[in-house]
Amino acid sequence: MALQLRMLGTTSDDGKCPTLYEDMATGDIVVQGYTVTDPEDLAQVQNVLEGESFVRVPRALLTRFSPEE
Repeated sequence: MALQLRMLGTTSDDGKCPTLYEDMATGDIVVQGYTVTDPEDLAQVQNVLEGESFVRVPRALLTRFSPEE
């Protein structure tokens, strides 16, 4: 089933990432951001499942636009 995304907001001034979206069907939050690729950074994350990846998100974006419920 395709995502049904609603843009929650961005702190970007020029319309580029990062941005938060809500999947209207599930309430899940989808994050658009720059992919973390540095091997030393990736070595610090745990319990990574196949298909998972990591993106950088400014704290201000999360605290300003994430749903409270």
